[in-house]
Amino acid sequence: MARHDGRSENELRPFRITRNFIDTAKGAVLVEAGRTRVLCTCSVVSGVPAWKRNSGEGWLTAEYAMLPGSVKGRKRRETGSRDGRSVEIQRLIGRALRAVVDMRALPDITLSMDCDVIQADGGTRCASITGAMVALHDACQELARRKQLCHWPITDWAAAVSVGRLHGNEILDLDYKEDFAADVDMNVIGTASGKLIEIQGTAEGEPFPRESCHKLIDLGLDGVLRLTEIQQAAIAESATA
Repeated sequence: MARHDGRSENELRPFRITRNFIDTAKGAVLVEAGRTRVLCTCSVVSGVPAWKRNSGEGWLTAEYAMLPGSVKGRKRRETGSRDGRSVEIQRLIGRALRAVVDMRALPDITLSMDCDVIQADGGTRCASITGAMVALHDACQELARRKQLCHWPITDWAAAVSVGRLHGNEILDLDYKEDFAADVDMNVIGTASGKLIEIQGTAEGEPFPRESCHKLIDLGLDGVLRLTEIQQAAIAESATA
């Protein structure tokens, strides 16, 4: 199948991670997946929510927003009541990252992730998770340097990618044009060790066969593995610079 941007069915969009994008957060990453760009920051806050007090554990939470200039025209800034889609996505980001963090290493510390979409062209939630993972790593490195960790908290690398079924073909990493036309839309969140964290998938029209679902998950996990390799390469590049 020929895709409109010339990619093969199992090819990621050009993916770039820029660490230390700003210097006011413990972790700050600009992630670019094709034309989608997201700023992911990790802030360290003393204390935990009331229900976590005296547990000996820390906490990780996330917020997600699309900035007004992220789409053509202007997206209204979210003030007061939150957009339901944003709430759903930020909960997903939090779940994905907590799956690979040992909270016992962070007593009485909250890691607050913020994912702000600067430009949207499909896959913003997946780019947010993948970029936030690196920002989380960098924040934990700073905490380790300050001897504020009981032990290293990150147990695996998490990343996410979209997959879909378009004109009867399973394809990886959909941009907005493909996502809009897809018969099936799915997000696969997984780890570098090949495990699944979460799958979000739906038929946009007619039901689709189980065999296609299995192909999409396999395709997604392969994409996740490649993304975790990009994450780790970004860390290694900085370490040897």
